[in-house]
Amino acid sequence: MLKKFLPLAAAAALICSGACAETVRIAYIDPFTGPAASINDNAVKTLKSVVEIANRDNWAGGNTLEVVEFDGRGNPQESLLQLKNATDQGIRYVVQGLSSSVALALIEAINKHNERNPGKEMVYLDPTNQAPELTNEKCSYWHFRFDSHAEMRAAALASALAKDKSLKKVYLINQNYALGQQTSAAVRAGLKQRRPDIEIVGDDLHPMLSVKDFSPYVTKIKASGAEAVVTANWSGDLTLLLKAAKDANLKVPFYTFNSGTTGIPAAMAAAGLEGVRNVTYWNPNDDANAARPILDAFNKKYNDDFVVMPFYSLVATLAKGIARAKSTNPVQVAAAMEGLKVRSLNGEIEMRKEDHQIIQPLFIASWTRRDGKEVQFEQEKTGYGWKTVEKVDASVSALPSACRMKRPA
Repeated sequence: MLKKFLPLAAAAALICSGACAETVRIAYIDPFTGPAASINDNAVKTLKSVVEIANRDNWAGGNTLEVVEFDGRGNPQESLLQLKNATDQGIRYVVQGLSSSVALALIEAINKHNERNPGKEMVYLDPTNQAPELTNEKCSYWHFRFDSHAEMRAAALASALAKDKSLKKVYLINQNYALGQQTSAAVRAGLKQRRPDIEIVGDDLHPMLSVKDFSPYVTKIKASGAEAVVTANWSGDLTLLLKAAKDANLKVPFYTFNSGTTGIPAAMAAAGLEGVRNVTYWNPNDDANAARPILDAFNKKYNDDFVVMPFYSLVATLAKGIARAKSTNPVQVAAAMEGLKVRSLNGEIEMRKEDHQIIQPLFIASWTRRDGKEVQFEQEKTGYGWKTVEKVDASVSALPSACRMKRPA
């Protein structure tokens, strides 16, 4: 009986060689439990929704993408355990984006795995980690980032601030950890280069997620005579800062980097805030016609907002890389993704070959009431949304890289 079927099996293997469609599993390692689970809930829905579009529209050349969830709990140790679980299951593509410290641990582990296991290489697709070193001194051939890092965003903001000839005084306030420190230094450097006449009248680094009353900081900002405030704060540190500013009647623009993330829009609307500005990778109101099919479908299915746009860029690049390589093998797909240009929701993006850093336009948007014209999409059912103040060309934030990439033989 076995001999009877062997020729058929051999024939099938020959027919499928390099041509049969495959299911490409993607391990999504981020916190599905704990304090950050609510943010990740929106993110995983976003990734799955884009994967559904890719499969429906055959982005990956006949191959199917599938997301497999692993609870990394937001810490490096558990995330490395989940990476091992994914490896044991034969999964060769990894997504993680809610902690740069986790990202650094994953990069190191995947580098070692790939060196020790030729033929079983893995690729790390990074949607949202912002630490500059991930595509600079800690860059890896196996790591691809789809968000602009903190220094790139700061460069875009500095470019925009420099155009305001009336602006003379800026105040910096950030959380005292890597992202806050990097933002402070990058904004200082960007303004010094473009507008050395602008004075930094304050530069506060405060404890992260432990300040309950920001009124003393706001008092300092008012006393400084600042005409604009820049902050990379997130979560409660951002909402409490903005509320304290409103309570003190501090009427200067706040330029933020994270005010579009889950929970912040609802808090801003509840406080009656307007005019807060956000430096971001996408504003759906900038091209409402292009955004509408995706946003409407996402809202209908999940009763939630499609906001983490880098997942669209990530899936589009991966799928096009698979189609271009005519293979699902991570070695061939990684090579195909280098230098790849893709049309994403924010315009044309490029996966820069030298450091695997996405090069993309950025947006400065202002929080304001939905008017059905310039602001067609609200966020978190608040009646407020984002109006584009300026679209910053990709060339402005395409900073040089310190990456010295070790490429596979």
